[in-house]
Amino acid sequence: MSRYALKIEYDGTPFSGWQRQADRPSVQGAVEAALARLERDIPSIAAAGRTDAGVHALGQVAHCDMARDWDPFRLSEALNHHLKPAPVAVVACARVADDFHARFSATDRRYLFRLVSRRAPMTLERGRVWRVPHPLELAPMQAAARHLLGRHDFTTFRASICQADSPVRTLDALEIEETGFPGGREFRFHVRARSFLHNQVRSFVGTLERVGAGAWAPDDVKSALEARDRAACGPVCPPGGLYLAGAGYDPDPFAGP
Repeated sequence: MSRYALKIEYDGTPFSGWQRQADRPSVQGAVEAALARLERDIPSIAAAGRTDAGVHALGQVAHCDMARDWDPFRLSEALNHHLKPAPVAVVACARVADDFHARFSATDRRYLFRLVSRRAPMTLERGRVWRVPHPLELAPMQAAARHLLGRHDFTTFRASICQADSPVRTLDALEIEETGFPGGREFRFHVRARSFLHNQVRSFVGTLERVGAGAWAPDDVKSALEARDRAACGPVCPPGGLYLAGAGYDPDPFAGP
């Protein structure tokens, strides 16, 4: 058996999420079906993160074990051929050590959330951004985001169905940038941590949007965090604007020689 790391990009709109389900389409199911066209009896694959229904990925990482010694480029080409017409693509492939694990070897995970402020409905980007019809202010959101950095009990910002053993996590980065967008403005939230709670990023963004809209003050986010109460959280934003941007490894399996 040889182990391979796959960097995968996908549009999560038609899927029920990453994780394989018996009666619903999933990204894991699509990739495993493509692998099964290449070899029989391939073990189940593992991924860096289990994205929810409607969430996209720019750099999801999964690993698979193959009986045949594949050239990584040819393996990625073969998988992309069999993934058609699903909106899933293997953008990089690398042979890795037998003890590499896409989930447990990851040193961090990075998410991107795209929020667009404009009056007009979305057309080309529908399902890929969260649109709000009112203006937003960048500086108050940035000030509020600083309260979330570091190691905290994030009970306020975790889903009630979250199965994590502890609500304590360390948030390494939450950076917000503003850029132009046709008919409005786009705000991009770049979030990084070793691991996340269920709905944590969407809870962050939904709460910070309230700050940008002027409904909350930046210090209200600090109070919500300290409350350790899900009821203190702002709205949870929809999944379409969320992207798993990447996962970190040491060494990086996709780095050049």
